[in-house]
Amino acid sequence: MSLRTGHVGLNVTDLDRSLPFYTEVFQLDVAQKGQDGDRRWAFLTRDGALLITLWQQSARGFATDRSGLHHLSFQAESMEEVREREAVLRGLGVEFAYDGVVPHGEGAASGGIFFRDPDGIRLEIFAATGAEAAPAPVAAAPTCGFF
Repeated sequence: MSLRTGHVGLNVTDLDRSLPFYTEVFQLDVAQKGQDGDRRWAFLTRDGALLITLWQQSARGFATDRSGLHHLSFQAESMEEVREREAVLRGLGVEFAYDGVVPHGEGAASGGIFFRDPDGIRLEIFAATGAEAAPAPVAAAPTCGFF
């Protein structure tokens, strides 16, 4: 058997707020939007592949003290792409967990940016190399583990 991640479905509190965030930050296309009474959803794609589905069915934002999703990570081709997404996020006024690009751990080449969506869902955009020169924000634990 060969498995790989398909799409990720996220519960959101306000589709009208989350949809522009995800399409702008991750450069995704809206393949489908729907509504059936108070049930609202959107399917987001890139190059025809379904990546994220948004489901407006939550009354409260993301809770880190409950089991479930820890964070959602996206790999960019280069650190330049990570920094481009960082600029978009800064333009949207998004607060970062750490100040800009940080490595995944002390001395690691991989690293990226860590932030939250409008509902507080923890997100990461990283590249496999290019973070070597940045200081790690946490000395002994993985950077992505506790933001």
